[in-house]
Amino acid sequence: MENSIVFLGTGTSTGVPMIGCHCSVCSSADPRDKRLRTSAFVHYNGLRLLIDCGPDFRTQALSNGIEDLDAILFTHQHKDHTGGLDDVRALNYINSKPTTIYCENRVLEGLKMEYSYAFTDHPYPGVPKFDIHIIDDKPFEIQGRKIIPIRAMHYKLPVLGFRMGGLCYLTDANSIAEEELEKLKGLDIMVLSTVRRTKHISHFSLEEAIALGQKIGAKKTFITHLSHQMAEDDKNIKGTHSALTEEMPSGIFIAYDGLKVSF
Repeated sequence: MENSIVFLGTGTSTGVPMIGCHCSVCSSADPRDKRLRTSAFVHYNGLRLLIDCGPDFRTQALSNGIEDLDAILFTHQHKDHTGGLDDVRALNYINSKPTTIYCENRVLEGLKMEYSYAFTDHPYPGVPKFDIHIIDDKPFEIQGRKIIPIRAMHYKLPVLGFRMGGLCYLTDANSIAEEELEKLKGLDIMVLSTVRRTKHISHFSLEEAIALGQKIGAKKTFITHLSHQMAEDDKNIKGTHSALTEEMPSGIFIAYDGLKVSF
C-alpha cells in the first residue's frame, strides 16, 4: 500500500461547529467545514499509525474503516488529543492484542490520570490494554521503520511532531527552534496547525503557519486544527474552507476531515 495520510479530524478542541454557535463557519453547509477533533491516520512503509486519539476516535475509525493499528503516536497529553483512548478496547477485543503507544513520559503520566482504571494492579475486565513505549526527541523505530520526533512548543508545554519519510505532522505549536527545522528538509508534505487568524498564546496564527510552511519548503503544506474563529464576522472576513482556499499562496492547502494525501 502506498504511503498516505488521512486527516481524520481537522478541528480545534471544541470542534466545528461549536456547540451553541451560529457564526458563518459553524452555520456553513459545506461538509469540509464540519471538523472533528484533530487526528491523522498514516500508512507508512506498511505501518498503520494513528497520530493522537481524540474524543472523536470512534466516529473517525468507523468512518474511515480503521480496524487495526500498529501504533498510536501521541503529540502531547491535552484532552482533545487523548480523549478517545478508551475506544481502543474494541481493537483489543477484535485483534486479541494490546494497543501499542509511543509517547513521552509526561504524556504517560497524563494518561494514567485520565485512564486510571486501565493502569491499576487489578483492572476491571474489559478495560483498554496498552503496550507503552517511552520516547523523547531522539529518532526511534517501529518494526524497522524510522520515525524522527520534531520538538516544538505549545506555549510552555513541549510537544512532538513526527517525521516519517517525506511526511511531517506537527500540530498544537506556536514556536519551533531553528535546529528542529533542519530536520524538515526535503519534505513532500508538511502539516501545520492554526486556530485563528490573529495571534494566539499557544498556536500559530494563520499568517505564522503560512510563513513557516513557506520557510520549510515542502512540496505541499496542509493546515489543520482550525476553529470557527477563522471567520471574523464583525469585519466581514470569511473563514469557511472555500474562502480560505482562495486566500492560500501556492503550495499551501487547507485540510479537511477525510482528506487523503499520498507521499
